[in-house]
Amino acid sequence: MGRRGFVSLVQTALRDLFDQDTAFGRLALVHVVMMAGDTLVTISLAGSLFFSVTPDAAKSKVLLYLFLTIAPFAVVSPLLGPLIDRAAGGRRVLVAAAAAVRIVMCWLMSQNLGSLWLFPLAFVVLVSSKLYGVTRGALVPEMARSDQMGSQRVSAAGWPREDRGERGGFAGYNAQLTLLGTVSGLLAGVLGAAVLKTLGAAAVLLVASAVFALATVLATRLARPTQTSRQRGSGHAHAHLAPGVGVELSWSLSASGLMRFAVGFASFLVAFNLRRLHAALGWYGVALGASALGSLLGLAVVTRLRTRIAESLQLVIALLATGLGALIASQHPSLGAQAAFAGWLGLWAATAQPSFDSITQRLVPAGAQGRIFARFAVRQQLAWVVGALIPVALPLGFSSGDEFVGTLLLLGGVAYALRGRVRHFG
Repeated sequence: MGRRGFVSLVQTALRDLFDQDTAFGRLALVHVVMMAGDTLVTISLAGSLFFSVTPDAAKSKVLLYLFLTIAPFAVVSPLLGPLIDRAAGGRRVLVAAAAAVRIVMCWLMSQNLGSLWLFPLAFVVLVSSKLYGVTRGALVPEMARSDQMGSQRVSAAGWPREDRGERGGFAGYNAQLTLLGTVSGLLAGVLGAAVLKTLGAAAVLLVASAVFALATVLATRLARPTQTSRQRGSGHAHAHLAPGVGVELSWSLSASGLMRFAVGFASFLVAFNLRRLHAALGWYGVALGASALGSLLGLAVVTRLRTRIAESLQLVIALLATGLGALIASQHPSLGAQAAFAGWLGLWAATAQPSFDSITQRLVPAGAQGRIFARFAVRQQLAWVVGALIPVALPLGFSSGDEFVGTLLLLGGVAYALRGRVRHFG
C-alpha cells in the first residue's frame, strides 16, 4: 500500500537528514537523537518499574508513573507554551535546554533507581521531554519557512505553501519526522534491551545521558529564523482563531485524542495480560515489533493519502479502521491476534498523528503555536493516560478490552464524520 510513496518518503527523509545545510535537516537530526534518548529512558523505567517486581507491585508503581506523566503538562501548558511563542528566535535554546536537563536527570536517576527520588527525577525528565515535543511542533513550519524563504514558496502570511509534490505540505514534513523517530527508536530499543539485559537499568540511563549530551550539541546548530520570518510570526502572537477554525481544531483534537486513548489502552491491556498469563518475554518483543512495523506501514498510508484527501478525512478513516480491527481482534483473544492488532493500531496511529499536526500547523498562526501545541499536548497526553489507567486498574481480558475500545473508536469516527465538518479532498 503506497509503496512508491513510502519509498519516496524514505528517500526524502534520509536526504534531508544527511543534508545538514538545511534548517529542516538539522531539526531532523536533533529529532532522531532525541527519540533515541527517550526510548532508552523508557526501557530503563520499564526494566525497573515493571519487569523487576511482582505484578501487584508493578501495578502500583505503574499507576504512580502514569499520574506523573500528566503532571508535566501543568508546567508546560500555562508557563512554557507562552514562553515558546515569545522566544520565536530562541526556540533552539529551549530545545538545547530540554536535552541538557536530561543529561543530569538521567545520571541522577541511574543513582536512585531503588528509591522514591526516582519519581521526582522522572517528573523533570518528562517535563523536559514535553517541552521538546511542544517546541518541535512549532519548529516544523519555522524550519520549513526558513528553507523555502529563498525560493519564494511562502504565502503572504509567512507560511510555507502547501505544495503537494515531494513532501506533500506539513503532513509530509511531519511524516518524515515520524519515520525517522520510529527507526531511531527501534535501533535505540535494540541497544537499550541489550544493555538492560547485560548491565541493568542504571547502565541504560547512563547511555541515555550520553545521547542527550549529543542532542544538546546538535540543538545549538538549529537555524535561527530569518528576520522576515520572525516579523511575520510575531505579528500573530496574540491572534485569535476564527470561529470556524476553532470548531475544526476542536473536532480534530477530539479525534486525535481518541486515537491516543486507544494507544494507551491497548498498550497496557497487552502488557498486563501478558503478565497475568505468564507469557514469555519474547511476546513483549513481538507486540512492540508489530507496533513499530505498523507505524512504518502507516507512514506509507499517510504518504499515499496526503495528496488525495484532506487530513480530517484521514482521521475519520483511522478511527473507523482501528475500531473495526479491534472488534475483529476481540473475537480472537490469542496472543498472535493481539500482536497483529498492535501492528494494526500502530499503522493507523501513525497515520492520524501527522494528519492532526498538519491541521494544527496549517490553521494556527505562527506566533500562537507554542501555547496551542502545549494545550493540545495536555489533552492528548491526558487521553493516553486515561486509556492506560483502565486496563491497569481493572482486570480486563483481551476480548472485553478489544470490544470496548473498538466500539468507542467506531462511535467516535462516525461522530467526527457527521459533525466535525470533515473535508473530503485536500
